Amino acid sequence: PSSPSSSFLPIAEKEKNPRFWREQAQETLRRALSLQELNTNVAKNVILFLGDGMGVPTVTAARILKGQLSNNNGEETVLEMDRFPFVALSKTYNTNAQVPDSAGTATAYLCGVKANEGTLGVSAAVTRSQCNTTAGNEVTSILKWAKAAGKSVGIVTTTRVNHATPSAAYAHSADRDWYSDNEMPPEAIQQGCKDIAHQLFENIPDIEVIMGGGRKYMFPKNTSDVEYPNEEKFRGTRLDGRNLIEAWRKTKPKDKNAFYVWNRTELMKLDLNKVDYLMGLFEPIDLVYELNRNNETDPSLTEMVEVALKILQKNPLGFFLLVEGGRIDHGHHEGKAKQALHEAVEMDRAIGRADIMTSSEDTLTVVTADHSHVFTFGGYTPRGNPIFGLAPMQSDVDKKPFTSILYGNGPGYRVIDGERENVSTVNFTDANYQAQSAVPMRMETHGGEDVAIFAKGPMAHLLHGVHEQNYIPHVMAYAACIGENTGHCRSGAPTRSPSGLLAATPMFFSLALLRLLF
Repeated sequence: PSSPSSSFLPIAEKEKNPRFWREQAQETLRRALSLQELNTNVAKNVILFLGDGMGVPTVTAARILKGQLSNNNGEETVLEMDRFPFVALSKTYNTNAQVPDSAGTATAYLCGVKANEGTLGVSAAVTRSQCNTTAGNEVTSILKWAKAAGKSVGIVTTTRVNHATPSAAYAHSADRDWYSDNEMPPEAIQQGCKDIAHQLFENIPDIEVIMGGGRKYMFPKNTSDVEYPNEEKFRGTRLDGRNLIEAWRKTKPKDKNAFYVWNRTELMKLDLNKVDYLMGLFEPIDLVYELNRNNETDPSLTEMVEVALKILQKNPLGFFLLVEGGRIDHGHHEGKAKQALHEAVEMDRAIGRADIMTSSEDTLTVVTADHSHVFTFGGYTPRGNPIFGLAPMQSDVDKKPFTSILYGNGPGYRVIDGERENVSTVNFTDANYQAQSAVPMRMETHGGEDVAIFAKGPMAHLLHGVHEQNYIPHVMAYAACIGENTGHCRSGAPTRSPSGLLAATPMFFSLALLRLLF
């Protein structure tokens, strides 16, 4: 994608007329009033889009970027997630951390319980890195609940498939960094703990769709990578000598078609009508940033989501799909706001594609983040200011210019001859430019403020205020009639939604909800 224009657009004539804003507000009011008739259908399908590190400032900046990529001012642009009718806030803290990490948060929004920082798919009774605290403290995820209900399930991520977010859907690990047995301490292996890649194929062996990165954790140590045969850092890591891809193939029934692909060309050649199981591992570790992606060899997040939906939609009982825009987080950690925001825009495109391919009548879609970052933008910038541009004034202390985007801490801290670096001497629009930070750190940190939850579809109105993060999967399960809380599904006279799908009566849902709350 091209970079935003370096000059901002003048205020549109229509915006000078009060009627424009009044009519816009009245149209929004009409849409809001239409929401008084709640969608209480059963959610045949559930899609969870997780923007890793996508705090509210990131959402706003991505909105502006999306508009500027289309040569607009940007502020007035509407993201796909902005169209969702219900919005809530999520409290992201871990049981032992005010500012959380992606593992404890993933356990919350996938398994429905808060957990300690660095742990996956286990309760807060588990201490990070202590294998012997795991047994008996495992907690299951909504992906497993959906699978138990006969639905198809899928995981799509731009990180490795055994990274924190996807791992909480299937693994139980005292440490998020146990990607393969190579990264585990000997005592953990001796005590019987399994690495996360191993658990991907063992715990829920019949996940229909798995796409992302992480090839090297699936192959024996020192196995050359198929795409980068001469790169030592991309060689296999497994100490147990197992080829997990072959093990995955062998677990599939003989009458089912299972495909493993490692590049976009192979993915796009597939006849999806003949695909029952798909494993796509497109990089040895994480996928390439969207800005750096090779359009011929690497699929975009949007393309992966489309493929996943076409496979999962074949199940008449519906599906659960977890989609992670995982490298938003990586861009921020590296202080590379341009990479982070383009990742967010691409995830928004994927949300739009899913919207086209599904119906709000029978599909609950939730978009949220696990946590925020210490990313901000400000400086009294005028309307349409390039999102990666300079603030309109210099600092009134050091008399130097500054970019609108800044970080509270991170690798962008620069002191030249005892003073803050003059950003006009560097290319601050470069994709890998590290925005200035107040505190020097090798890696920028997460932020601790609440993050947004956007929801549409059946029972989306249950996401409506300020919630604990672990509330999210309980709503999704309630809407889909899966998991433990299904009394409202078994009782009461069912009705048919306009699309002909089975739905419980609104009154019964209301009574069940009242019992649940009180």
